[in-house]
Amino acid sequence: MTTSSSTDWMNHPELRRLVDDANRLTLAERVTLIKGLIPSIADDQTPEQFAAFMEELRQKGNRFNEAKAHPGEGRATRSVPGEREIENR
Repeated sequence: MTTSSSTDWMNHPELRRLVDDANRLTLAERVTLIKGLIPSIADDQTPEQFAAFMEELRQKGNRFNEAKAHPGEGRATRSVPGEREIENR
């Protein structure tokens, strides 16, 4: 989960508990959960914001796959930009 100052107000322990609980579900259940959340997320955003959110999810997956393919090499050796680079932190 993010450590951005823009999320300091969030209840991180509760979010972590929800994530941990969701991660105990099967893959099909986790995918269904995400699909179930999408309509309310899209409804609370403009189409442009939702498109940016979907791109953020795609990049998150790409960063994870790149890190998994190069264990122990650290962020400096990766080509997919991370949240810190994108947000200039």
